[in-house]
Amino acid sequence: MHFTMKEGGFTTELPYGELHISGNEELGFRPFQLLVSSIAVCSGGVLRSILDKMRLSYEDISMEAKVERNEAEANRVEKVYIHFTIRGDLDEKKIEKALHLTRKNCSMVQSVIGSIEVEETFEIVK
Repeated sequence: MHFTMKEGGFTTELPYGELHISGNEELGFRPFQLLVSSIAVCSGGVLRSILDKMRLSYEDISMEAKVERNEAEANRVEKVYIHFTIRGDLDEKKIEKALHLTRKNCSMVQSVIGSIEVEETFEIVK
């Protein structure tokens, strides 16, 4: 990836399009937003794949991500909470197993182990 400086931040060109990154969210995505998004969306994609492999029928998956930061240490990301809402007639124990496998197979979660705590919760909406 190649990054080019612009007023207020940087840009990079990716296959999907241009990505604007800035500490000012009026000029681009903030770095912590990209980090949290990467963790949440990677987890959601892996969960979706696992549910499909388990042949579990679901209508929708959505996630709510919250972040805990430490202002005393450069506003460091300390913890990411991901709450999954899964719509479908599903068994809670099977979703717990799927989330355990998700954590083990999500490259973004695995990349931050030891530096950022990731906590996943879920609810099933029938």
